[in-house]
Amino acid sequence: MLRFHATLAAIGLAAFAVPASAEVVATSDSGFVTKASARVAATPREAWLALIKPSDWWNDAHTWSADASNMTLVPSAGGCFCEKIPGEGDIPLDGSAQHAIVVQAVPDRALRLRGGLGPLQAVPATGVLTVTLSEIDGGTRIDWEYNVGGPMGFEIGQISKAVDGVMNQQLLGLRDHLGSLDGDEAEAAGETPEQEDEDQPAEEASVGDQIDGLAD
Repeated sequence: MLRFHATLAAIGLAAFAVPASAEVVATSDSGFVTKASARVAATPREAWLALIKPSDWWNDAHTWSADASNMTLVPSAGGCFCEKIPGEGDIPLDGSAQHAIVVQAVPDRALRLRGGLGPLQAVPATGVLTVTLSEIDGGTRIDWEYNVGGPMGFEIGQISKAVDGVMNQQLLGLRDHLGSLDGDEAEAAGETPEQEDEDQPAEEASVGDQIDGLAD
């Protein structure tokens, strides 16, 4: 089974072309909140239809199967944001992973999911990801908020920045898939120039050291 493993340190240093508005907006002893936004040259309906098909824009590196085409999302309450993990060997048996469960779906307007993404899947902590779509001149503004809380066994300052970086990378994947609204490209160029992309696979990192597919 193929898996992508990246250390928290590598993710924290990765130079993702994140929107200028992306940031960890709150932290506490037991959780954190990260927010980001992007503007796309698409109608809210077009943005919605793309949002609910993560296989088209999620990053392969941040999946359990190393292939985003295995990602699916059922856009209704109770629907699964899931991933197929193809089996291997002479008699392959497919596996699967549940990244989150849909708790609210309002077409063209909002999608809310509950689940521990990436390494949070293995700990009691969980999170609520809220995605909102707002019509603006020339397109749609997409806002993401991931609110995480509960026992997690990670240093909050470190895990919050790592999760923020990966989540923002996924938002940019969606933005680029739909087409950036004029000017958003320049806004997104506000990352720290001295950082380097250090997404590196590791053979067998513990869950505490990996932040795989925020496809989680």
